[in-house]
Amino acid sequence: MIKKTCVALACSTLLAGTALAADSIKVGMMTTLSGPGAGLGIDIRDGFNLALKHLDGKIGGLNTEVITADDAQNPETAKQITERFVKRDKVDIATGVVFSNLMLAVGPAFFASETFYISANAGPSQYAGAECNPFFFNVAWQNDNLHEAMGKHVQDKGYKKVALIAPNYPAGKDALTGFKRFYQGAVAEEVYTKLGQLDYAAEIAQIRASGADALYIFLPGGMGINFIKQYSQSGMLKRTPLFAPGFSGDEDVVKAVGPAMEGTFNTSHWYREMDNPVNQRFVADFQKDFGRLPTLYASQGYDAAMLMDAAVKAVGGKIEDKAAFGKALATVKAPSTRGEYRFGNNHYPIQAYYLREVVKNADGSVSNKFVGKVMDEHVDAYAKDCKM
Repeated sequence: MIKKTCVALACSTLLAGTALAADSIKVGMMTTLSGPGAGLGIDIRDGFNLALKHLDGKIGGLNTEVITADDAQNPETAKQITERFVKRDKVDIATGVVFSNLMLAVGPAFFASETFYISANAGPSQYAGAECNPFFFNVAWQNDNLHEAMGKHVQDKGYKKVALIAPNYPAGKDALTGFKRFYQGAVAEEVYTKLGQLDYAAEIAQIRASGADALYIFLPGGMGINFIKQYSQSGMLKRTPLFAPGFSGDEDVVKAVGPAMEGTFNTSHWYREMDNPVNQRFVADFQKDFGRLPTLYASQGYDAAMLMDAAVKAVGGKIEDKAAFGKALATVKAPSTRGEYRFGNNHYPIQAYYLREVVKNADGSVSNKFVGKVMDEHVDAYAKDCKM
C-alpha cells in the first residue's frame, strides 16, 4: 500500500506544473454524534466549526463545504460513510473519527483513494509505525502518549502497586501499554472492559480486592463519567486515588461527575490557561458560542481545521497537487491552541505533555487547572518503525 501510494505522490509531482488552484474545498467530518461517546465527537465538530468561523467560513481562502456524518461508534456504519465520502461526495480531506477501531476500519479506503485524512483524535499505534501512510496526519497525539506522561508522573510520585482499567479495543490496549512503558512499579490488576460499558460494579470490586495503592483509568466519554461516579459512590476514590489521561478527566467528565473529582489528576497536551493568542481566542469564543468549557477534543478539532487552512494556503489552493499538499501538511507551521508543535517522520506530533488537577473554583464548581510540564518534545515509540 505504502509503495503504491508513494508512486502516486511521485507522479503528482510530475504534474505539479500544470496543477490549477481549486476554487472550493470539500471536507468530510465523520465523527461520533450519538451513543456513550457522543460528547467527544460533538466537541471535535464544534471545535472544528469554531475554527471555520474564525476563518470566515473558508479553508485556505477557498469556499468550503463540510459534510457531517454520525458514525454512531460503529465500524460498519463508518465504512459506509467513508465509501460515500470517497465515491459520491469526493471529499478533498476527511477528519473527525474519535475511536481507533473505527480509524483502523476506514483508513485503508481513504488511503487507497488518496484522500488526505487529518485525525483530530484517533492515533492508533499501527498508523504510527509499520503501517504509517503519507495520506494520514494526526494533530492530537499517538494513542500511547498521554498515558506515557501519566505513567511517568505516577512513577515519579512513588506509587508501588497500581491497578489499570481500559476498554478492550485498540486505543485501550495502546493506553495501558503506554502507561506501563514509563511506570516501573507493580501492576495489581490489568482490567479490560467492553467498549461502551456503563456498569462497573464488578470491576470496582476487583480493584478493591487487588490492594492497589493507586488506579489508572482510560475510559473516554460516558464510560469514564459512569465509572468515576460509581467509584466515588463506592468510597474507593478516597481510599485509592485515581489518575487518568486528559480525555478521562476532561471538562465534560468533570462537569458530569461534579465535586467528587476534586483532587484527581490527568495529563494532556493542552490546557485551558495556555497563554497564546490562538488559545485565548479559542477558549473565549468556545465558551461564548457553546456555553461550556472547551475540552481537549474541541481544541483538537480546532487545530485540525487550522492545519488544513495553513497547508491549503501554502500550496496556493492547488490541492490537486497531492505531493505538494502532503509536504505542506507535514512542514507548515499552523496556528494551534497548544502553541508550536511539529510532525515526526510518521506524521504524528512531537510536543510537550502536561499535568492538570481538578480543583474547586470560587463559585463551588470544579474544573481543570494547569500544574506543570511532564514531558517535552516527546516522540512516540513507534516512529522508528515508520519507513516513510
